[in-house]
Amino acid sequence: MGSMEPHSRRIRAAHGLELHLLEWSTEGVPMLLLHGFGNEAHLWDDFAPKVAPHYRVLALDQRGHGDSDHDPESRYDVHSMVEDVEALTRALDIDRLVIIGFSMGGRVATLFAGRHPERMAGLVIVDIGPEVDPRGTTRIRGEIEEDRSPRFASIEEYAAQLSLHYPAGQRDALLRMARYGLKPCNDGMFELKIDPALRGVGVTADDPTQAAEHEQAQSREMWDALARIPCPTLVIRGAASDILSPEVADRMVDEVLQNGQLAIVPQAAHSVATDNPAEFTQAVCDFVLA
Repeated sequence: MGSMEPHSRRIRAAHGLELHLLEWSTEGVPMLLLHGFGNEAHLWDDFAPKVAPHYRVLALDQRGHGDSDHDPESRYDVHSMVEDVEALTRALDIDRLVIIGFSMGGRVATLFAGRHPERMAGLVIVDIGPEVDPRGTTRIRGEIEEDRSPRFASIEEYAAQLSLHYPAGQRDALLRMARYGLKPCNDGMFELKIDPALRGVGVTADDPTQAAEHEQAQSREMWDALARIPCPTLVIRGAASDILSPEVADRMVDEVLQNGQLAIVPQAAHSVATDNPAEFTQAVCDFVLA
C-alpha cells in the first residue's frame, strides 16, 4: 500500500443510514470504488494509491458491510444501494464521476449509470454482468451455507479460511481482507462485521421459483441499463472466473454498451483485485489514465 493512507469519513446515505468511506485524495474528478458482497472498502488498498494522484478517490463500505451501518430493515437490494450512491454524491456535492464496481458493486454501478448516464465520466465493471454463471452462484451459496455465523480465534484463522474460498488470492490481500472484515467479541474471539442478515441468518429462504423470477427481472434491468450508458466503459473479467462467462462479457462489450471494451486479467478468478492485484491495477490504469 506504500506510505499513502486514506482519511476515514462517515456519510449519511439512504434510509438514514451512515456509511463509512475511505477518502484517498481530495482533488480531481471523483472516482468511487464499490466492493463486492462480503468485502469492504479496503479491497481497493493496492489499487487506490495508483490513481489517487490523478482522481479524487473514494472507497465506500456499502450498507451492512465493513464499518457502515447495518440496516435494521435488511434493505440490501441493489436498488437501495443505488440510492446510497445517489445520497452520497449529493452529500459530497459530486456531479460527474467515474465508478469502479466489483461484483455486487458492479451491479450497483451499472444501475446507477443507467439511471444517471449524463453524470458518468467513466465506468469500470469488474467480473459481473446482467447474467451470472450458475457455477459461481452455486459455489458462493455453498460457502455461506457452510457456516452462516462463523467465529474465529484469530485474524490468521479467518485468512486461512479465506484462502480456501479464494484459492488464487494473494496472501497479503487475504490477510487484509481478514483484518478489516472482523470485529472482536467480548470473549476474545472474532466475528464477521457483515450484517448476519446478508448471510441469511434469521431469514426465510426464498421460494426457488420466486428467486428465479427475481433474477430474470434483474437481468433484464441490467441489460437495459447497460444500453443507456454512453461513457467509456471497461469490462474486466478474471480469466478463470466462474461468475462472468466469456459469452456474457463479449455480449456486453460487442453488442450492448455504446462505448465498451474488455480486458481479461490472467491468473485470476472472480476476485480479480485480490487474485492478481498487479495485472488488475495495470488494466484499470491503462483505461482511466489513458
